Amino acid sequence: MKSFEELAGIYREKFGSSPSFRARAPGRVNLIGEHTDYNEGFVFPAALECEVRVVAGPVADGKVRLFSVDFNEEDRFEASAFSRSAEKTWTNYIRGVLHQMLSPGARPFNAVFSGNVPLGSGLSSSAALEVATAFAINRMFGLLIPPVELALLCQRAENQFVGVQCGIMDQFISALGRENHALLIDCRDLSYRPVPLNLEGYSLVIADSRAPRELAASAYNERRAECEEGVRLLARRVPGIRALRDVSWEAFLEAEGDLPEPIRRRCRHVVSENIRTLEAARALSEGNLARFGELMTASHVSLRDDYKVSSEYLDILVEAALDGEECLGSRLTGAGFGGCTVSLVRSVGVPGFKERLARVYREKTDLVPGIYASRACRGAEAEEFKY
Repeated sequence: MKSFEELAGIYREKFGSSPSFRARAPGRVNLIGEHTDYNEGFVFPAALECEVRVVAGPVADGKVRLFSVDFNEEDRFEASAFSRSAEKTWTNYIRGVLHQMLSPGARPFNAVFSGNVPLGSGLSSSAALEVATAFAINRMFGLLIPPVELALLCQRAENQFVGVQCGIMDQFISALGRENHALLIDCRDLSYRPVPLNLEGYSLVIADSRAPRELAASAYNERRAECEEGVRLLARRVPGIRALRDVSWEAFLEAEGDLPEPIRRRCRHVVSENIRTLEAARALSEGNLARFGELMTASHVSLRDDYKVSSEYLDILVEAALDGEECLGSRLTGAGFGGCTVSLVRSVGVPGFKERLARVYREKTDLVPGIYASRACRGAEAEEFKY
């Protein structure tokens, strides 16, 4: 990934002037609490060291000019009138943010982007791009929008402009992450509690399957629709239900016989995952890493069997991770259908764990995974930039 100084040099080459603002926004790993955010439940993510960076400056000619170092691609359009791009799809995340923040009082600018969040891996490269853009625009034009509102408008950009019905978690943790902490987020009222990552000799190890995720977007929207149908059906037995968040385990057990498949399994995952997420945050707060690891693995089993969002590739990574004594727990992270796993691994055993995981995965899939440990980092930032 390019440094801000390198990005500024590219900006000068492309646009003949110097940028006046810079921003960064991290990717994320969700430790537990998957597919609960759009059900108004609980999630438990941490911001990662990988991030998207942008340098930008306002202009007066009415056009927005964007350049991606990673795609080696430039795009330009009128600031006051634009639509989705069918060719340069990476710009749609930026266009969506502009649509939320600047319409109808659009302001033109130039920007150069670069990042090292793996694309299509489930570590929220799209949210990092949206949030970096939003923070840059917010600072550049003095809009004074608070971070929580920036996260919400980035979510709306992805829902309404890009067309992916994601929940709030990815944008929220990218905007508000804390160093050396995970955030327990209540996705109904957006209250959150930082939980220190006191891993006491253990590390979080992320494995990128690098497997294709062709069905991810359509299946994601399908799962969301199935949950909404579950709420409609459960409303007959659970008074006042607004989302699956409102269903206790006892109420689900009483009503599950009325639910057709696969709605029953989808609801069972969400209800049980909310319970696991709260217990996992409590276990981590108490330093009970063994229990935390058990809950991670139970989450994967539920995502695999009930929510059906795992894949052959992710299951191989999780099974290989759990084969080693140094691993306390492992699960897929992100929407699924490819992407990444996260494992809790004894720190002294990380080198051997990474070697064994890569070898087993290569033997079974002919793919080389990306494997790395990451600490929890701070959320997005934007500031003036003198170059």
